[in-house]
Amino acid sequence: MRYKTLVTRVMALLAGGAMPLAFAPFGWAWLAVVALAALFVLTAQPSKRQALWSAYFFGLGYFGVGVSWVFVSISQYGNGPVVGMLATAAFVSLLALFPWGVAYLVRRLHPEMDATALWLGLPATWVLSEWMRTWFLTGFPWLFVGYSQTDTTLATIAPVFGVLGVSFLVALLAGGLAWVVLNPSLRRAAVAGAVLTATLASLQLLDHEWTQPAADPINIALLQGNIAQDRKWDPDSRGITLDRYQALTKQHLGADIVIWPETAIPMWHDEAREYLAELKALADQAGTSLMIGVPIREEDGRTYNAVTSLSDPSGFYYKRHLVPFGEYVPFREFLGSSLDVLGAPMSDFTPGREAHVLKAAGVPVGALICYEAVFGAEVTEFLPEAQLLVNVSNDAWFGSSLGPFQHFQMVRMRAIETGRDLLRATNTGITAAVSYEGKVLTRAPQFRVATLSAEVTPRTGATPYVRWRDWPVLGVIALGLGLLLLRRIRQYHRLGT
Repeated sequence: MRYKTLVTRVMALLAGGAMPLAFAPFGWAWLAVVALAALFVLTAQPSKRQALWSAYFFGLGYFGVGVSWVFVSISQYGNGPVVGMLATAAFVSLLALFPWGVAYLVRRLHPEMDATALWLGLPATWVLSEWMRTWFLTGFPWLFVGYSQTDTTLATIAPVFGVLGVSFLVALLAGGLAWVVLNPSLRRAAVAGAVLTATLASLQLLDHEWTQPAADPINIALLQGNIAQDRKWDPDSRGITLDRYQALTKQHLGADIVIWPETAIPMWHDEAREYLAELKALADQAGTSLMIGVPIREEDGRTYNAVTSLSDPSGFYYKRHLVPFGEYVPFREFLGSSLDVLGAPMSDFTPGREAHVLKAAGVPVGALICYEAVFGAEVTEFLPEAQLLVNVSNDAWFGSSLGPFQHFQMVRMRAIETGRDLLRATNTGITAAVSYEGKVLTRAPQFRVATLSAEVTPRTGATPYVRWRDWPVLGVIALGLGLLLLRRIRQYHRLGT
């Protein structure tokens, strides 16, 4: 018995560890269905206790491999490998509770792991767990299974139901596969095949141009300065950084918009006024708008991670969704510096409040600063006013790990959901231009000083997802789990009588 238990948990760990291979940079999208089906099969074990342990071990494998970049960030740019290992292990152990919670809730609502549980209960609960991760502990919406389908036909539903809708579809297919595997038969295989065929056919009904061109194409340039993270905030390296970006900008004067990465200016905005004024004068002469990442320090002492548009009129956007430990340290007033695992490089930033658009080359632009781009519902707050999306980031924190690839895949999903071309300028990569369909138009190599030129089209209109956000998917989840709960209550009443 102990040997069987050990084998089952190892299988769960391996299935979870294989799941990240469905995401970038590997792109084995089919594996998301297979790995999730393996979880559902393990959740259907007769022993509830073993099912819960299997779900937890699946989570350990899933997040242990998938968010291994957390260790890179902390060990290289925080307090070293020991702290990095301990912090990453604690974080992965916490995230593994989400798959455990999926198994627990379904086993409570519907102990019989029949077709209802596999086709409805587990898919609905899995997507519920993903939605919870958009806000739990300020939110960590990483590795949603829907992101694995960015380059498949399943992404067709993203402009209507968002990435959670894609996740639901993947989980539904996984449930059907698990239903067949648990009791193989020609009848079950035929039913699952029919559902798959009907699903793929129905996707064609959603293949629609939800947005339209708002103006003629414009020329843009994206800058990638490739400043090493351990030198980025070094005062002795400041001159090198400023000179590099100025030289790269001069190469593209005449483009409609030139975009710099997040905090490309390694000093406070008030300290860089003269430098920025000189740049603006050069850009104005060439008819170029500049969008630059720069930290802001207000007179009241509050600081912001910001993007400024050196257009006419100029403007600022303050980042609203900050990264815990990366841009501010939680509970600073109680614990002082004891939680400075990473910490903000200059001071704790203050979150901005408004999702207002900037103007660049006369085009309304929605600016997404780094981590903000992984929150689909929050991105829709810029729309439909924004005709173009710009994501500035500094993924140097992740080194050469999986992090930048996963982050870029999520950014591409934002373009699909909103029906907007998206421009991404990063410090070390991945810098790229993405079409409103999520296709990569052009991309710079990582860890090199590089610039990209691209032609993109401002677009107008609103996709259904921009209008509805996640509410339709949440409604389906509530309905599905409500039916399971109602069925469970009726069973209790029957037993009571």
